[in-house]
Amino acid sequence: MILVLAAAARNIKNAVESDGKIMIIMLFGITNVGKTVTGEKLAEKLDYSFLDIDEEIKKRFQTTLEKFMQDYPFSYERGKIKGRILKELLKEYKNNIVIAVSPIYYARHFNSLLDLEQVIAIELQDSEEHLFERMVFSDENDNIYKDDAYKEEHKDCYIKDIHEEIVYARRIFKKIENKYFINNRSVDQVVDELMSIIQNMV
Repeated sequence: MILVLAAAARNIKNAVESDGKIMIIMLFGITNVGKTVTGEKLAEKLDYSFLDIDEEIKKRFQTTLEKFMQDYPFSYERGKIKGRILKELLKEYKNNIVIAVSPIYYARHFNSLLDLEQVIAIELQDSEEHLFERMVFSDENDNIYKDDAYKEEHKDCYIKDIHEEIVYARRIFKKIENKYFINNRSVDQVVDELMSIIQNMV
């Protein structure tokens, strides 16, 4: 299996280099689907740079995500900013990159980027239960913590919210042709299968 995956990474690299272009892999999906951890591992296996839109927001605005949400309370405005950052990253980076794109709830802020030749967009999906299981909390300083007792106490409410987000995402991400259903697989397995998908596309 390791030899097969190494060959897949090599084939992707050779295909990209032979065309004389860079590759930009964008991972979309709703909250807690695993964009960041998947993107980091995928970038590592492909020897690409990795970027996370949330981290770019923190760096460029010199703020926490909590403060960013307070300063820009409307999702349309936040989506517009994220879309602008995405476009800036594509101009700034001249090497192969994997980008974890935190939720943008208005397709107009990213749809034009999906048509770019060098972009491969993939939407990561999973079930309500699996998304709930992976759910964590963060404080005002963006420190991640778990509170399983509180989460279980409010499970019905959270499952309802997750379901609504999944339904909404179907419309927002409908232009993204590549869908991958994680089904609670391990990060390594997800990345291995994504590499096979990407290999068939280049």
